[in-house]
Amino acid sequence: MSDAVQKKLEALREKIRHHEYLYYVLDQPSVSDAEFDDLMRELKRLEAEHPTLVTPDSPTQRVGGKPKEGFLKVAHSRAMLSIDNVTSETELRDWDRRVRSLAGENADISYVCEYKMDGLSMALQYHDAPDSNLPGSAHLLRGLTRGNGTIGEDVTTNVRTIRSVPLSISQARLKKAHVPPTFEVRGEIVMPLAAFRKANEEREAQGLEPAANPRNYAAGTIRTLEPNIVAQRRLDFYAYFLLTETGEDLLPEQSGALDALTAIGFRVNPHREAITSIEKVLAFVEKAESTRNSLGYEIDGVVIKVNSAAVQRRLGYTGRAPRWAVAYKFTARGGITQVEDIRVQVGRTGKLTPVAVLTPVSIGGTTVSRATLHNADEIERLGLLIGDYVKVERGGDVIPKVVEVVEDNEHPRGTREFHFPTHCPDCGSEIVRTEGEVDYRCVNVDCPARLTGSLLHFASRGVMNIEGLGEAVVAQLLERKLVRSIAGLYTLTDDDLAQLQHEVVTRDKKTGEEKTRTQALVGPKERKDLLAEIEGSKKAGLDRVLFGLGIRFVGARTAQLLAEEFGSMEALMKATPEELERVNEVGPRVSEAIREFFDEPKNRDLVHKLEVAGLTMTAEKRKKSSQLEGLAFVLTGTLPNLSREDAKARIEAAGGRVSGSVSKKTNYVVAGEDAGSKLDKARELGVNVIDEAALEELLHG
Repeated sequence: MSDAVQKKLEALREKIRHHEYLYYVLDQPSVSDAEFDDLMRELKRLEAEHPTLVTPDSPTQRVGGKPKEGFLKVAHSRAMLSIDNVTSETELRDWDRRVRSLAGENADISYVCEYKMDGLSMALQYHDAPDSNLPGSAHLLRGLTRGNGTIGEDVTTNVRTIRSVPLSISQARLKKAHVPPTFEVRGEIVMPLAAFRKANEEREAQGLEPAANPRNYAAGTIRTLEPNIVAQRRLDFYAYFLLTETGEDLLPEQSGALDALTAIGFRVNPHREAITSIEKVLAFVEKAESTRNSLGYEIDGVVIKVNSAAVQRRLGYTGRAPRWAVAYKFTARGGITQVEDIRVQVGRTGKLTPVAVLTPVSIGGTTVSRATLHNADEIERLGLLIGDYVKVERGGDVIPKVVEVVEDNEHPRGTREFHFPTHCPDCGSEIVRTEGEVDYRCVNVDCPARLTGSLLHFASRGVMNIEGLGEAVVAQLLERKLVRSIAGLYTLTDDDLAQLQHEVVTRDKKTGEEKTRTQALVGPKERKDLLAEIEGSKKAGLDRVLFGLGIRFVGARTAQLLAEEFGSMEALMKATPEELERVNEVGPRVSEAIREFFDEPKNRDLVHKLEVAGLTMTAEKRKKSSQLEGLAFVLTGTLPNLSREDAKARIEAAGGRVSGSVSKKTNYVVAGEDAGSKLDKARELGVNVIDEAALEELLHG
């Protein structure tokens, strides 16, 4: 029986790996998300029934490692050096001449050109695990950051969450590509622009400053100590070096290494070419710069490498960079134009962003007629007036931005000052600007500019869990004005949903002619299921409703604490800042955000409509305990009998507070096995360190 189950499990795992490869590496999914989820659920069910058969490289084990106290430092197999840059045709030709001169007259020089991804370097080590159920296959052993080039940080737990990183590679794939089961891959971790935009929307919803650029955000993500956070952000890994375990080139040519990496299942940038002349290299660079705006990820140049590994060894290295490679860096794309007006747009989170309306100007092959001004402070910093001439750049940023005001004889100053409106341009609600913050915001969650994001958040998993209410459905509900508020979901009928349609394009197999037809976006069964999901969401608790309203800084945990403290939406809406701040984890910024939300009449009207619709607006109040009232705890390491979540819940139920970092205000550090830097910090500050048994004594008074 065990052998049969093991074979079934491995077949299911291989099937899921195949679909992950199609989706996350090739961007060519062959099954729907629902079908993929069904496969994953079946695998989880079988592994739960047979826990001894769970393998480290199972698709279910991508996220599962415990948060680390810090990252272990590990030496690289060979140094991860930076590459010298050139920024002009002259400099590139000079580099080509040096390569040919140093390589010798008889050297056959050819180059491989690759897009220079704007991310962070990563080394992945694979090995043939002797105790594996799949001998001869390769398994992810370690993921290292570049670090100082000689020593990197072990971020394996986080790397495992990246879907385009294979956890294992079959013996058949390796043999076909002539790759041994033990090897090293180097490449770049990047954040796609779509994922970056979504991440910034979520940051703004939480009241955080948006990240500056995808590269920095990806770098910060990969070094976070919580793998679950990494898993939530769609990072990608692009491979570009294939080495032996000792850091030598595995194959005789770079072009062959890229092909082999593709063959064994890694994502490799398709924009690459083996080239024999510097003229063709320059043509490749020109083409790359013209396409950089349409890629979906950021590049900042082209990397040119000598193709032959033998010639690379002959050329060697300078003190800090290889002589056989160079990066042609693109210059910042910019132009000068006039600001005709400044308008304010409302984002999905309610943030008001001033946008410069420009006299159209061509920048990097793209006509730019608008540029972000970020916020009121930025306008003041620039000293910008309507009518000014400005320098606009499209560097590594997603949106063009105004860099500076140009003032000379040819470009006179403007004459009109800009003032932020006092009311939202989309819904008319009074806008707010919290003291100490730079942004103006509309807090009406039903504001038309916010409604798409508000509905998707309200319906999402972990909030109201309305399955089937995706982006396409929401877009048409709003477009057809079938929903004008979150509360409008609860008045939808089958006839309303039957109006939703989309176009389907089919191709005649014989003639190749394309035909477009219109069909229902949501079929009869799906309509019935969606209406049932909406109805069922009425039973979600008060904490889910609170979370679903999208109040700034109020996530799932804070919503739960508020529901347990006040017991009803009515009591919460009447609470003063002082009463709100008595709730654990609610400080002045959170209490102010809650009051801002409920002080807006349109939000109170929404809550009333949801109550009339039958949503749960009450909760059982938490029975208060005071054994640990006013005491601050930090948890570190692995406790013998309690998970961190259980320990935190029990401390908070007893009136204590759990923090993520040690400070002089910490009363106790609860240390378990493998405690790390937090324990060292506690000893340094003289904070009381206790074990689980001592914590139990405190909890029982």
